[in-house]
Amino acid sequence: MGVGRVYLVGAGPGDPGLLTVRGLEILRMAEVVVHDRLVNPVLLDEAPAGALRIFAGKLAGAHCLPQEQINALLVGHARRGRRVVRLKGGDPFVFGRGGEEALALAEAGIPFEVVPGVTSAVAVPAYAGIPVTHRELSSSFAVVTGHEDPAKGEPMVDWKRLATAVDTLVILMAGRTLPRIVEDLLAHGRSPDTPAALIGWGTTEAQEAIVGTLGDIAGRVRAARLEPPVVAVIGEVAALGRRLNWFGGFPGRDERQPLLASCPDG
Repeated sequence: MGVGRVYLVGAGPGDPGLLTVRGLEILRMAEVVVHDRLVNPVLLDEAPAGALRIFAGKLAGAHCLPQEQINALLVGHARRGRRVVRLKGGDPFVFGRGGEEALALAEAGIPFEVVPGVTSAVAVPAYAGIPVTHRELSSSFAVVTGHEDPAKGEPMVDWKRLATAVDTLVILMAGRTLPRIVEDLLAHGRSPDTPAALIGWGTTEAQEAIVGTLGDIAGRVRAARLEPPVVAVIGEVAALGRRLNWFGGFPGRDERQPLLASCPDG
């Protein structure tokens, strides 16, 4: 039996309609699907009925499978000659550990393909009516993580330099670390009057958005008890969310239908 192939496929930020044509084509040929917590369950129905589905979701402080085991799964199934789809929320190479998985596959001699996905860094603000650039308001934007690997010791995000370096900051995984991030940005020159927005469960029916300023957004988020996944947008464009919200109303927490929020039993 020959070696199979692994496809690192971006599933987009939650709305199943944002999966790419190539991603859907690959998913419909899968023999094994290793999927993340934020992959919409509707997409799993697109895989063949006989395909093996493996949940490998991560939540802060609670990983169903450690990354090393996920890497081993991908390599192991491919060595059995199977078509393996690693289905990841957003884009595999934007804070999705796709680079780590690709390196593991390359080192093991496993053929692989990367199928880019629609990143939440752009799609989630868009669904909240926030363009990350605007000719009159923003000519630059940066995408950073709000949750770095604690094993690195020293953080790699230089908030001192970022505070005033770009017009728009898009911060992924920003929910729990927002107060510290706000403190760093204010300390290094960003105005407290800068518009800011937090979007939870973006692009899904559970989407919830909070718009304020850098000076009050942390308090607004605490009061609303906004929960991950959360994308933050800081910059003048964030104020446009009040005027350009096209996606409809934001249901309350009691109406929220989470995606794959926890590890399966057993």
